[in-house]
Amino acid sequence: MRADSIRQSAPRIVVMGVSGCGKSTIGEALGQLLGLPFADADDFHSAANIAKMTGGTSLTDVNRWPWLDAVGQWLGEHDSGAVVACSALRSTYRDRIRTHCPDAYFVHLAGPIVLAVRRVGARRDHYMPSTLVGSQYDTLEALHDEESGTTISFDQPRDAVLEELLVVLNGGARP
Repeated sequence: MRADSIRQSAPRIVVMGVSGCGKSTIGEALGQLLGLPFADADDFHSAANIAKMTGGTSLTDVNRWPWLDAVGQWLGEHDSGAVVACSALRSTYRDRIRTHCPDAYFVHLAGPIVLAVRRVGARRDHYMPSTLVGSQYDTLEALHDEESGTTISFDQPRDAVLEELLVVLNGGARP
């Protein structure tokens, strides 16, 4: 899989979606393909946020604002391009990221709740319990037409997701 003809010279990409959709897997692989730094937004959460989620309690917007600011600032600081995996479930959350990085491009990994719950339930090294996946689907707002981004199904193999994403990033041309 080649990615040497990406149409954006310095793309700043947010791979978004619910827990279990493959944000980190796709984001890290995309960063490697494009030669861009990658960050997982989970690493930007405060200890209090992690404790809250570990306890099975959903975050409030008040909990999320500083986290989203940190994600947006990190992305905005990478003038040469970067990839971050971040849930960014609501348009207001994406707006918050765009206050720091106006040219952020959002890749929404969408798919069936059953698969997301199964993937999260199989994790052994993550604080997010599968019981919170349903609340993420309840919160999720699909990308609006005026938002810069695309939606790709996560109900396919990793390489198929990456191939489809590279085609989109190349303006429809196969890399």
